[in-house]
Amino acid sequence: MFTGIVENLATITSTDHLKGKTYSLVIDLKETSRGVRIGDSIAVNGVCLTLVRKKGSTGIFQVIRETLQRTNLGQMRKGSRVNIERSISLNQRISGHIVTGHVDGTGKVRSLQRQNDGSTKMEITTARKMTELMVEKGAVALDGVSLTIVEVSKSCFSVCLIPHTLEATTLGLKKKSDLVNIEADYIGKYVLKFTSKYRRTLARYPRLYNTDRKSRTGQSAAV
Repeated sequence: MFTGIVENLATITSTDHLKGKTYSLVIDLKETSRGVRIGDSIAVNGVCLTLVRKKGSTGIFQVIRETLQRTNLGQMRKGSRVNIERSISLNQRISGHIVTGHVDGTGKVRSLQRQNDGSTKMEITTARKMTELMVEKGAVALDGVSLTIVEVSKSCFSVCLIPHTLEATTLGLKKKSDLVNIEADYIGKYVLKFTSKYRRTLARYPRLYNTDRKSRTGQSAAV
């Protein structure tokens, strides 16, 4: 479990394909290597990965095909920068929001607009199944960074990035058309799943429900 507060902007020192088509990422974790052990979970660009080997400040992670297809880690090369966050302990503050490290998919940077207050508005296009999980002023993790959604439509949403976030994370390196990893708020995922059956029934049998104005006074709709 993570909070979306990036601890380090690390550098990939090498990549390689291992037997069974597993992908290997070798990352210089720098100061975030302190205290981590083999088997620990570490978020790399918001993707929860297991540390399989460690030598000094260097960590080695194995990435399966599913992760490469669903995230931007498949685009990483030697010298690429990635966001690093170690998993949280139960006695520390959650400064961002609860992030699982299970990326839902990617989005593409549509535009970057400098605002009068010094922040940068980033617009991202993505699949509708992603934006259905979002609400204005809700939380979203981009490359593992906890952010607040400014606006959301069927195929696009936006966030505002303060100068510190641009300096301390990969988001400051993004250009138009670059991919970002997206993890929607996990609470929204469960709400959508639990209500999907109700919504499908409503769409199929609309006359079963009393939708006149009198039923909108706070009382339950008649079935």
